[in-house]
Amino acid sequence: MNYRHAYHAGNFADVLKHTVLTLVIEYLKRKEKPFRVIDTHAGTGLYDLSSDEAQRTGEWLGGIGALRDAKLSEKEASIISALMDAVESVNEGSQLKLYPGSPVITRQLLRKQDRLTAIELHPEDAKRLRAQFDGDYQTRVIELDGWLALGAHLPPKEKRGLVLVDPPFEKEGEFDRLLSGLQKAHRRWPGGIYALWYPIKNLKEVAAFRKGLKESGIPDIIDVTLEVAPVHPDGKLSATGMIIVNPPYVLQEQLKTILPAFARILGENGRGRYSIERLADEHRPAAS
Repeated sequence: MNYRHAYHAGNFADVLKHTVLTLVIEYLKRKEKPFRVIDTHAGTGLYDLSSDEAQRTGEWLGGIGALRDAKLSEKEASIISALMDAVESVNEGSQLKLYPGSPVITRQLLRKQDRLTAIELHPEDAKRLRAQFDGDYQTRVIELDGWLALGAHLPPKEKRGLVLVDPPFEKEGEFDRLLSGLQKAHRRWPGGIYALWYPIKNLKEVAAFRKGLKESGIPDIIDVTLEVAPVHPDGKLSATGMIIVNPPYVLQEQLKTILPAFARILGENGRGRYSIERLADEHRPAAS
């Protein structure tokens, strides 16, 4: 499949992905020490929901559009407040015209001591992304294959932070690249938080990917999924997942609160499904 951001900005997969992103960043901000977010497939940073690409799919209407209009409990609303604030900050009035991508959402949440490295391979997308952050000393935009960043840019000098891996799945073998890229990155920086997005279409490939993660030897992995309609390999994307390595200790409880709301609001006929599965336990020191 080809998952270029412009066609799918603001859809249900973005809602899950960017909820995880904001929750991890807010957790990192609990300590005064600086951190860095490395976004390996950053896109253009901002998406016009009236563009030909977005209008062709209209996926944002069933994603951020539906969520914005939904009634949420106070607890549910608090969990997605950072995401919704980022969305509102790029729009004026009641109409949704723009959707912020992960680098724009991230940048809005950073404190003065934190940094963002945004990496994008496509020259035109990288150019637009660089224009978004022109003159911003806290953000570095690099035109580079994001898979290379999992070696060359780790660990960051801050020694704290998040690596977001959100590939477009344009080529065969992306699941293999996700697994091998994570293994390489984890060897270089075992203490980092990693968030890996993946589509759920080919169930055999997804099962092999999860099996590979379980057998990788990497500890402390959770797998979070959201399905808004039954999965059909030849149909449009209707299920998505996020792999989180070294998840914040509060993240699972937060997701247990908000995922039922996502399933209800974003699911077809209100009957979406979700899961939170631990693929690898934390390493605990042996008893003396």
